[in-house]
Amino acid sequence: MKNKLLRETLLSAIAGCIGLAGAMVPASAGAFSATRTVIAIVDGELFVGEAEGHLNGAGTISIHSQRNPALACFGQFTSTAERGGSGTLLCSDGVSATFRFQRLSIFRGHGTGTSSRGPISFAYGFTPEEAAPHLQLPGGKKFSPRGTELTLVDL
Repeated sequence: MKNKLLRETLLSAIAGCIGLAGAMVPASAGAFSATRTVIAIVDGELFVGEAEGHLNGAGTISIHSQRNPALACFGQFTSTAERGGSGTLLCSDGVSATFRFQRLSIFRGHGTGTSSRGPISFAYGFTPEEAAPHLQLPGGKKFSPRGTELTLVDL
């Protein structure tokens, strides 16, 4: 009888601690999120940045032009493994965009979209060389690193 009471008390205490620990983690905490590099081509212009995805499939994206770093775009997306994802972007110059993407894994994928500037293609979680087949690079261009920066150069 004494062991049963002790066991029940111990289990109740453990359950209570787990409940309190879970309540102390804010909903926006990054414990269940992942950030990956994004490489995008927006109407022939190279943009780079990051996307942060959360366990529930929602996330944010932030990219900027390599040619003009003041030109930045921010957006949100949702995704599922079965249906892929979709989202929207709003850029600092007023350009808006919608996009869809396919998840190749939980950390990698690619997609396309349309903006008021022109077509969009992007890939996330890839090196530039791995991303290139998934992107609509401008004719006669390829990726080339310049210091710590990625650029488009003539073939």
